[in-house]
Formats: sequence, structure tokens, C-alpha cells
Amino acid sequence: MKCPNCNSKDIGKIGSHQFYCWGCFIELTVNGEKMSVYQVEEDGTLSSLDDLFSGEEIAQDYPQIHASS
Repeated sequence: MKCPNCNSKDIGKIGSHQFYCWGCFIELTVNGEKMSVYQVEEDGTLSSLDDLFSGEEIAQDYPQIHASS
């Protein structure tokens, strides 16, 4: 599995449908066919990056994410 942002393979599973990239420090949430991408802020809050990534585009480019969930 590779990160859709930085292509790093250093992805960790942090929840049943949640993943964390240690390469670029983003959190990925997979909900069925939809994937959301978040930046983790210094205070621990999440800021959505969905406006930068199309969920359908990610699903096509990175189908292995669905296989891992």
C-alpha cells in the first residue's frame, strides 16, 4: 500500500478504517468506496484535504487501500 500524497510505503493502521502515513503525516479514512484525507495539525486536530484529492481518483489510482481495510 502506498500513500496517495507522497507515495511512501510507510503506512500504519490506526483504526479499523483509518491509516496514517509516516512519510507526509497525513491520515487516511476509508469508508466503503469513499476515502478522506486529513492533515494532522500540531494540536492533534484534523484538517480535511479532500478538496485537494478526489476520492474517486484515489480509489482508481490506489485500489490496494480498499483491499487492506
